[in-house]
Amino acid sequence: MAEDSLSERVAALEERVARLEAAPQTPPEEVFWALKGLRRRLTGNGQVLFTGVLDLPTGEHYEWQQGAETGGLLDADWSDHAAPYAALGHPVRLTLLRAVLRGTRSAAELQETAGLNTTGQLYHHLKQLTAAGWLHAGGRGHYQVPAGRVVPLLVLLSAVVPAPAPTT
Repeated sequence: MAEDSLSERVAALEERVARLEAAPQTPPEEVFWALKGLRRRLTGNGQVLFTGVLDLPTGEHYEWQQGAETGGLLDADWSDHAAPYAALGHPVRLTLLRAVLRGTRSAAELQETAGLNTTGQLYHHLKQLTAAGWLHAGGRGHYQVPAGRVVPLLVLLSAVVPAPAPTT
């Protein structure tokens, strides 16, 4: 009987090893490829870099890279830059930005998407996002996220959205 249990355990281990070996593996040298490139260009006491390449559901294509020396960032008065973050601090505004990135551009559609009862509520939120530079008002009540803000917005979101749990 103990032999049956041992056979079952060995079979389960063999199955798990087979699954692990079949899973695509990222070579260790490629995990930090962006960091390795940044290290080669490093100046001063350090730098941060964010970059992105994406196609939105609207068909728009964006490629963006931005970096900064950490000394300048740490010495800056961060309170001078609170408005763009504050504009993102409301769930309705985040809903509006996501809708615009997905292709909903007109004020009427945005009002419906966000579930707002009045145009006054909608325009209050749109004004906050526009003033902070997260949205640009185009003609005929249409809005878009400026090209230079698409990747930075997604970087900010990726910093707070939990990564999926690894699968085994």
